[in-house]
Amino acid sequence: MLDALRFEWTRLTTLRSTYWLTGIGLLCAAAIALIFGFAARNEQLNAEFLSIAVNGGASFGIPFLAVFMAIIGIFATGHEYRHGTIQPTLTSLPQRSRLIAAKILVVAGTTLVVTMASMMLNLGIVLVFWGDLPGLFDDPLRSALLGYIVYTLIYMLVGMGLGLLFRGVPSALVVIFLMPLILENLIVGLSMVPALDWLVPVVKFLPFTAGTLLMSVSPPDLGMAVDYDLFSRWGAGGVFAAFAALIMGFAWYLFKRRDA
Repeated sequence: MLDALRFEWTRLTTLRSTYWLTGIGLLCAAAIALIFGFAARNEQLNAEFLSIAVNGGASFGIPFLAVFMAIIGIFATGHEYRHGTIQPTLTSLPQRSRLIAAKILVVAGTTLVVTMASMMLNLGIVLVFWGDLPGLFDDPLRSALLGYIVYTLIYMLVGMGLGLLFRGVPSALVVIFLMPLILENLIVGLSMVPALDWLVPVVKFLPFTAGTLLMSVSPPDLGMAVDYDLFSRWGAGGVFAAFAALIMGFAWYLFKRRDA
């Protein structure tokens, strides 16, 4: 297992894409915090504002850092097939489960460190504009920020699983962008149509939509006249985690069964 971990760490740290994607993710999240701080600098800082600034706008817009870490996850598995390195990799490390476990551990550890660094950077930006961090360690803000870390980790695992499932990069990238940004939003929108109200119970099981509840400070409102009966923070996180486990588990099973 140590050899697999050493191999994956070397692979991750010798790819320029790792540094580019990490850097862009950090900059995008910090840019949101900076723009938000400049625009709302005269407003009183509350838990909602602080959460948006610290997670780089992930709770109400595109989760930039999570997306870029998911792309790193896709590359961790998809690049092996795209560049034909999977065969020499399996020749050196024939224990397939150990190889995938090593990829998960190394990329998850990197994601955790990068996410914490992003939050610290964004907190520094908040301090520049407001000079204070009210309620940072009190609920619901504390739970929302912890949820943001969990959300980013799960998002990355979905990307890694998709890269392994499709055995490539392009298809996994299409799904990781298409599903949360278009497909799930389309289902939520259609559920507000009276003739399609049978979609209402489905909404709370949409994985990426459920995942965003991990970062919520106040109860979300997806539709003014529709009661979606959404799960609690950690219940919704369980839906997102179950989706990631399903993708990764199926991909792992096929990886062990299929030829390289």
